Amino acid sequence: MTSFAGFPDGRLANVRVPDLFFAEVLPHIDHLAELKVTLHLLWLLQQHPERPLGISEAELRRDGVLLAGLAACGPDPQVSLGDGLRRGLERGTLLQVHGTSGGSEQSWYVLNTERGRLVLERVRSGQLALPEVDLTAEEQPLPQKPTVFALYEQNIGPLQPIIAEELEEAQRSYPPEWIEDAFRIAARNNARQWRYVNSVLERWRRQGRDQVEPSDQRDPRRYLSGEYEEYRRS
Repeated sequence: MTSFAGFPDGRLANVRVPDLFFAEVLPHIDHLAELKVTLHLLWLLQQHPERPLGISEAELRRDGVLLAGLAACGPDPQVSLGDGLRRGLERGTLLQVHGTSGGSEQSWYVLNTERGRLVLERVRSGQLALPEVDLTAEEQPLPQKPTVFALYEQNIGPLQPIIAEELEEAQRSYPPEWIEDAFRIAARNNARQWRYVNSVLERWRRQGRDQVEPSDQRDPRRYLSGEYEEYRRS
């Protein structure tokens, strides 16, 4: 099992989920691929509200984040994706817009909402044309966050074995966003030492980051004096 360090403080983007999903849909979903595909589509559709036809199946089949998640559902994530889409359609959570685009049969998926049902009706009546689908696009890679070791080498210098254990402990103890921000503060304040970075992290852990610096008042200059001064001069 891959552990999760927890949601960082500050403002995070939210995904709206209809409350009926929790009362009338989720209790009946008994298939992991269906659940993952449905939630991923909820997320994608809200990222792209400008797309009236929703998300194309071609796009889903090269979505690195989705396919990585579906690897736990069976030996072939593409098969699991198809299974999850089929089950979502059978349950009535999803709607499928099907037609010819770019000389081949294509499908798009929307939620079974009033807007989704209207889109389906407009396509069937010819009021809404199907867009072109780029079938040559490559699979989208998983977004990669830099590790604490990469951040150390980028901001401080070559990694020394004596410090590696401390870096591993920090990576287990703090959210990735905290570590990135602490290194960024060190670089801006010309305090390129691990002791400085670690002191910032420890203070956030002791006092709570939003207590130290509210998300709308963050200023790296607050880490120039006091307990941080010795690290900047040494």
